[in-house]
Amino acid sequence: MTTNHLLEIKQYGQSIWMDNLSRDIIQSGELKDLVENQGISGITSNPAIFEKAIAGNAIYDADIAAAVRAGLPTYKIYESLVFADIRNACDILRPVYEATNRLDGYVSIEVPPTIAEDTQATITEARRYFSEIGRENVMIKIPGTAAGLPAVEVAIAEGINVNITLLFSVSSYINTAWAYIRGLETRASEGKDISKIASVASFFLSRIDNNIDAKIDAKLKRGVDDITQQAKLQAVRGKIAIANAKIAYQEYKQIIHSDRWQALAAIGAKVQRLLWASTSTKDPNYSDVMYVNELIGPDTVNTLPPATIKACADHCDVANSLETRTQEAYRLIESLKDPDINIDIDAVMDELLIEGIDKFIKPFQSLMNSLESKIKVLSPV
Repeated sequence: MTTNHLLEIKQYGQSIWMDNLSRDIIQSGELKDLVENQGISGITSNPAIFEKAIAGNAIYDADIAAAVRAGLPTYKIYESLVFADIRNACDILRPVYEATNRLDGYVSIEVPPTIAEDTQATITEARRYFSEIGRENVMIKIPGTAAGLPAVEVAIAEGINVNITLLFSVSSYINTAWAYIRGLETRASEGKDISKIASVASFFLSRIDNNIDAKIDAKLKRGVDDITQQAKLQAVRGKIAIANAKIAYQEYKQIIHSDRWQALAAIGAKVQRLLWASTSTKDPNYSDVMYVNELIGPDTVNTLPPATIKACADHCDVANSLETRTQEAYRLIESLKDPDINIDIDAVMDELLIEGIDKFIKPFQSLMNSLESKIKVLSPV
């Protein structure tokens, strides 16, 4: 009998969530099977995922037509489709939520990416999404931007589960962790229960390597005659994202040992787990499960797209790997400052955050355009 390595990963304190959601997998029973038999214990979604799910898919047409007859505007039609899918997914994952005492079983939905730089609009939409979806195990995704983090703090204080997304730099993760702590402290100071709130910090991986590898390849293409310099450039290729994640985890450990966190833990607070996101390998020269194998460890989540789920179930090399080669991780990040490499990692992280918001806005707008087209076709003459 073939071993499903996804199930083995759970033994090391890591949960596997799926980075995908569509009505097809809900109605076909595929999602239920993944949850009950394949080790999937949560779902993440984003505007790009819903754009792929809804655009050109007839499974949504009856509901779109009904919404058109009800006179709903395009954005409200979008919400009616997505909220229904989120509720159904939450219901499928509810047994996991209950069995794990609210550790897992969450379904994440992102506030509109067009408001990523508007704190008050983000707070308003997070409240509304949480209330209208009406499921305890829904998690509202808020970007970890300068404008997003105050919204995270307010949402946590109000008892809303939050998935902070688009984290690239270690410093952005640290800021996110303290926003969560401040939100819990506010709620606790008001005498409210903090034991039922959950949060994850979504730390992105493959996009970092894609960006840095492209810079390395450009340097090599321009011509590097010095063999030592060539070797230094090749030595960091495909290594920075994992090194960056390992360092973030060390920061997580320091934070949970702080007096402020320990005071919250004593009254029932749950740790904000690091969630590894952007985990599909883009470079065919790399292992298709490299962002799983290297980052297995306690109090973490890895959210995988369907292809990576299948690959990992088949051939992940499962071990407690997250805290191996930690000193090497620090050396790799420091080596970027070497004049022979000369890559500004802070500039890379800033660039990726801007790109990340854009990568959600474009499919969101594309989905709105697709819905407009469908509405015209399905509208009564």
